[in-house]
Amino acid sequence: MPTKFTPAGDHSELVYQCRLELSTQTLTFLTGLLSAQLRKIRSRWRKRPAGRIAVIVLAALRHDQRLADLAGGNGLSRTTVDR
Repeated sequence: MPTKFTPAGDHSELVYQCRLELSTQTLTFLTGLLSAQLRKIRSRWRKRPAGRIAVIVLAALRHDQRLADLAGGNGLSRTTVDR
């Protein structure tokens, strides 16, 4: 029997989605807080808008997903999501 390991198919990363049930009011509130903080620290740019960052933060807190999984699914590096 051969001992070589050959992967089957494609090596692409698997990304899954979860449903994040929250009110528009909650998302708007968190987006406002985040936008104010980014202005306060004079952040010149972000790879994602404040609303999208808010959704990523809530997904990490509510579903306890690994940051690397959230990063890959949103086209970000893991260290960016960690910050």
